[in-house]
Amino acid sequence: MADMEVINMVSSGNYRPNFNLLLLILLQLGLKLYTVGGVWPLPQTFTSSTERYPLNPQTFYFGYGGQSAAQQGCSVLDAAFKRYFSLIFPDYISASLVLRFNEDKVFTLEITVDHNDCDSYPNEDSSEKYNLNVSARHASLHAATVWGVLRGLETFSQLVYQDDFGAYFINRTEIEDFPRFQFRGILLDTSRHYIPVQAILKTLDAMTYSKFNVFHWHIVDDPSFPYQSRTFPDLSSKGAFHPMTHVYTQSDVRRVISYARLRGIRVLPEFDTPGHTKSWGKGQPDLLTPCYKGGIPSGTFGPVNPVLPSTYRFMAELFKEVSSVFPDSYIHLGGDEVDFSCWRSNPDIRAFMKKMGFGDFTKLEAFYIENIVNITKALRKTSIVWQDVFDYHERRSSLSVVEVWRDGCYLCEVRRVVKAGLRVILASPWYLDKPGPTHNWSRYYNVWPLAFTGTEEQKKLVIGGEVCMWGEYVDSTNLNQRLWPRASAAAERLWSDEKETSNVANALPRLQDFRCKLLRRGIQAEPLYIGYCRHEYQGV
Repeated sequence: MADMEVINMVSSGNYRPNFNLLLLILLQLGLKLYTVGGVWPLPQTFTSSTERYPLNPQTFYFGYGGQSAAQQGCSVLDAAFKRYFSLIFPDYISASLVLRFNEDKVFTLEITVDHNDCDSYPNEDSSEKYNLNVSARHASLHAATVWGVLRGLETFSQLVYQDDFGAYFINRTEIEDFPRFQFRGILLDTSRHYIPVQAILKTLDAMTYSKFNVFHWHIVDDPSFPYQSRTFPDLSSKGAFHPMTHVYTQSDVRRVISYARLRGIRVLPEFDTPGHTKSWGKGQPDLLTPCYKGGIPSGTFGPVNPVLPSTYRFMAELFKEVSSVFPDSYIHLGGDEVDFSCWRSNPDIRAFMKKMGFGDFTKLEAFYIENIVNITKALRKTSIVWQDVFDYHERRSSLSVVEVWRDGCYLCEVRRVVKAGLRVILASPWYLDKPGPTHNWSRYYNVWPLAFTGTEEQKKLVIGGEVCMWGEYVDSTNLNQRLWPRASAAAERLWSDEKETSNVANALPRLQDFRCKLLRRGIQAEPLYIGYCRHEYQGV
């Protein structure tokens, strides 16, 4: 039988080929048999064989196990099944043209969940552990929570691959998986450049592909105040770049939180004070400190004024609103890079410090932060602060979580924080906002968060880390390229077993394959080096 006749019969669906014969023909034609490139981030235990099974989008089903606490009607999982069907079968619309074997056989991915948390939000204690087993015509995915199921669905989607004819396959696989660290975040700065909501949602999609689980929303800062407050509407109407087009309405914020929840992502808001607040002063009179020059007001303003009772009344009202809008139990209070020169110039500030017996301005800032921490604690929120607060704070017992961000010996700082009994989020090695070649992804991969001298109990206080994308040079035109796939290097470090992922050369082929998956899913991830993807970015 001529090769062309075989191809015609195959494409018409009238031929059920012998697989060995098909292999021979493919080799003669010089065509590749594509196999799965791996999973990113690497699961904790992963066993896969060369035995593979065909998947037909027309006979593939998601189903709930009989013992599953979650059943049809679970908002998180029902929505996930729709999303992942399209991710698993990106060409399913033309599936009737695809070469298939045993097309009458159904393949079911059966989901079993121990707890019905379908209507809740992911939190700092949520389990993301899952077990996935793939065999002929059936796969089982078991997890304690729906959040674990979401991570397992992502892994399953990465196991599916296509051959040159577009047919889908998956290999026999057994996986037991869970994250190494509970907090795996990405910070987006939406003050220095306004990031449209659609770009934020796309970032949330990309985060799920790398199994990130915290969106740290650095929503306001010196340049602009885009958060549209119900209680203090002038903050955005006077402090945003534009009061109509460059704001996040209450509806926008709810949309982001809802979108994130369905993907198992927590939304952590940051309202950084007392510094980084120039935009706040435009819409809230008497909030910022008047600066003096030559004994008279200069007309400029510095950080939040920490000596006025009205400051704390305002902050109590604002954080009361923020706590009701953002359901997560964590809130980021900032506290970094406070310039003391304006406080030093102000006679009222100096008089207050003398009255309180504060010998230096770090004690004044500690006084301010302690008041803000108490406000958020009364709202039952766990506060996160940048490491600056820990460094000057004498009463460290009032702090909960410290984010380490400065260069230098950042593990020395981590060690100091955990020795004080506080939890740590590590950010120092993962600042991705500055331009740089994508091939330097290995510097974000070769990070060892626990490589410091300490007890096992102290090392457990390192709850995770996050990638920081500050906005000086980043907006929606280059956000995806700047983030991906370098952020994925950090994602594997925060999820996977360190011993199994310590070799850059071994990781590169999987990351290249994963980058191609991102392109096919519409994420403009930069190339790692020379090469190509079977499905190049199509601008979707």
